[in-house]
Amino acid sequence: MAQKTIALDQEAYDLLRARKRQGESFSEAVKRLARKRRSFLDFAGAWRDVPKAELDTIRDFLQRGRELERNRMAERRKRMR
Repeated sequence: MAQKTIALDQEAYDLLRARKRQGESFSEAVKRLARKRRSFLDFAGAWRDVPKAELDTIRDFLQRGRELERNRMAERRKRMR
């Protein structure tokens, strides 16, 4: 693959270096950071082929998790009073 050299001022270099993950090359970091960010609307309809029973199971799981978290936070608030 061909390589290109680009010039960055110190601030740009420092910003890129700070966003680069451990073990990731600068080229990999630039590609990851330059990718188009996706909108939530891009995922509209993504679950349409999932069977209703499976969606119900997922919904129940998420609701139970929210309930547990609400209870945990309520207990924490009580202890702080």
